[in-house]
Amino acid sequence: MLIKNQIYEATITDYTAEGQGVAHIEGCAVFVPNAIVGERVRLRIEKAQKTWAAGKIVELLEKSPHRRSRECPVAKLCGGCDFWHMDYEEETRLKAQRVTDCLNRLAGESLDTLPILAAPTCLGYRNKAQYPVAQKKGKAYAGFFRAGTHQVVENPRCRILPEQTDAVKGTVVDYVNQNRVSVYDEAAHTGLLRHIYVRRGAVSGQILVCLVVNGSAIPKPEALIARLKAIPGFATLVLSENTRKGNAVLGDKFYTLYGPGWIEDTLCGLTFRLSPRSFYQVNHHQTQRLYEAAIAQAAITKTDTVLDLYCGVGTITLAMARSAGKVIGVEVIPQAVEDARENAARNGITNAEFFCGDAGAAALALEKQGVRPDVVVVDPPRKGLNADAIEAMARMAPKRIVYVSCDPATLARDVGLLKQRGYRLQSAQAADLFPRCAHVESIVLMTRK
Repeated sequence: MLIKNQIYEATITDYTAEGQGVAHIEGCAVFVPNAIVGERVRLRIEKAQKTWAAGKIVELLEKSPHRRSRECPVAKLCGGCDFWHMDYEEETRLKAQRVTDCLNRLAGESLDTLPILAAPTCLGYRNKAQYPVAQKKGKAYAGFFRAGTHQVVENPRCRILPEQTDAVKGTVVDYVNQNRVSVYDEAAHTGLLRHIYVRRGAVSGQILVCLVVNGSAIPKPEALIARLKAIPGFATLVLSENTRKGNAVLGDKFYTLYGPGWIEDTLCGLTFRLSPRSFYQVNHHQTQRLYEAAIAQAAITKTDTVLDLYCGVGTITLAMARSAGKVIGVEVIPQAVEDARENAARNGITNAEFFCGDAGAAALALEKQGVRPDVVVVDPPRKGLNADAIEAMARMAPKRIVYVSCDPATLARDVGLLKQRGYRLQSAQAADLFPRCAHVESIVLMTRK
């Protein structure tokens, strides 16, 4: 067992799923943040267990050619980004390798390193931000949580966000301080303002601002609205009432204070309405490329019926509707289903139906009604498909399943389960929708044997 606070020399040989470096010392795996494969380091053991340890670099003995100076001054503190210390080439390499390793290890494949859709830029791409609000020396500020904590790290300018998004944050913080709006205290469950939520349409430029509050009103809303109107693109202000304890950001009640309560944006040539609860990928350019790849892999024809589970506001559903005979979307969030129906009408699409419900339960109900889709598309949350969804898909026996995933491990688990039910992996690809962050998307095509 390694000794806490002891200094050791080691070589970084691998990465964790979160992007930390991995070294092996005396048979023990040591997880090292801000490290790059191939580097030789001196590290201090910060935590020691029997089979693993956590370390911190105290000296770089051999530096990787992929190491770069961080463009973000708070990158080592903020838990939002993970890879400012390396070049983008190494970041995409490790992400593609992570998807490959999961499919090989958990799904029984024997793939070479997969291709990855690399992003054209790492800057200003993210169209949504949720800033937690905190207080220091009597003044409110907002930023992002430090990794593994609820300590808010202040950052005047986040490099992966558009300038307008940070401008909204600054404007709201100024309003809070000038009007003595109380800030939420998580431990005491007191105070008003919890989060500043900002969504910006990449094409439309429209900005939705949603304040998450421990209550149902804010003081002097007209003063805040007047300030926000000075920001180009500001279109609507919404309050989200969240009086519950816990980590959930948005509440269940929403009050529109200005504008329609939603914004519009264009994706894959279609216009979408986006409200605070709407699921919409955060990287517009890369999402469009990802969906184009999914549609191409699905090989949809005008005689096909397509079932899209976890459809959100209907982005990929409606994009596929133009090639299909009929599309059916399923989503558990009522507001998103309402948006999806409105989006279909807005785009003149008449061959799309949307149902509100849990994906697995809805899929089983559709299967019992005799629905037999030719293609099933799934884009589930990080936990992957539930057992009902897998069972229903197997019973429906579609010719093709297109699986878009934000977690390689649960993707690989589900690929393995679908293989047991008569499917085989036809193709796989990684896609980087989160440059500088550890998450990676992937897309696979499965066909019936």
